[in-house]
Amino acid sequence: MLQRIRSSPSLLSTSGAPRTELIPSSEIGRAVYRLITSGGTTRTGQTKENAVSLEMARMRMSSAVADMWARSTTQERRNLWRRMLAWTSARGLGMTADSACLFVAATGIRPQGQLAYTKALSASFGAMGFENHPLRVLAKALRGGGAAIPDSQATPLEKQKLVSHARLQQPSVHLALLVAWKTASRWAEVADLSSAQFLLVTQKEVIVDWFQTPKGRTHDPFKASRFAVIQGPLTTEIAMLFRKCAPFAPLTRLTTSALDSLWGQSVQMQGYTAHSIKRGAVKHLLPLLTSGKLSPHLVDRLTKHEEEGGPGTLSRTTLRYAGGDVDLARALETGKVTRHL
Repeated sequence: MLQRIRSSPSLLSTSGAPRTELIPSSEIGRAVYRLITSGGTTRTGQTKENAVSLEMARMRMSSAVADMWARSTTQERRNLWRRMLAWTSARGLGMTADSACLFVAATGIRPQGQLAYTKALSASFGAMGFENHPLRVLAKALRGGGAAIPDSQATPLEKQKLVSHARLQQPSVHLALLVAWKTASRWAEVADLSSAQFLLVTQKEVIVDWFQTPKGRTHDPFKASRFAVIQGPLTTEIAMLFRKCAPFAPLTRLTTSALDSLWGQSVQMQGYTAHSIKRGAVKHLLPLLTSGKLSPHLVDRLTKHEEEGGPGTLSRTTLRYAGGDVDLARALETGKVTRHL
């Protein structure tokens, strides 16, 4: 069951007219609703069980719900939800999955963006206990039209170009760039790391524990991709830079957008974005798959992608990062079959 709110001052449309919204009837659904529609939740300390009020229990549940998604994911879904509410309210529509589908169509953005919006809104509706079937159907329709195929991707970055650029940066950025490359990670994942997440640092080996990062805490702590062991080239350089890090401070405070902006102003890095690091690292590994020096499931493990099908396969996510080219085609090893036909 869904409950209806009428004429609440906090729920007025931009035109000043009252609007009608639905909120979940379940306690957990309302906790997610508060996460999506508010600026945050209040965390509470420990209280004896017999002294806990109903309101205190609700606050504690809201505190738990606040960690269900990574901070960036929560903020993105919160902003999208507010845009959807403003659009539907201005047209006298209810807060339903049907209305959300119309909002997505009205954005007029490319199909890939519409699919991302649809998936995010479907997740929000579902977590709050709302019916999200229309959004799931729309997502399926968009995939059928090719929306799951990226229309553009970051230009893969070559190893030598990255290393040369990194050595011109301040130590914290230098370190973060090398760690991002060696672990085939997104920039945001590396920027969230602190010295506490480096379990071992020697000139021959560096071990990273991703679970203690904000995004890592939302994942299964018992997945094989929790750890990354850095060995080989650049390991000594990483260890030396690590000694200059402030204890427990983030590896770098340079955000993804700030790095993109920095590279946009650099002649050497023109045409590259923060996402170019991970794409470049994945493409760098493809020839090693073809030669049999690496197993595909190890690439999935390093990139922290879901392992689909076990050894001998590459996950869909890794395939998307790799892009379509000769090295990828060979890495999929169908040649081993066709030579017998």
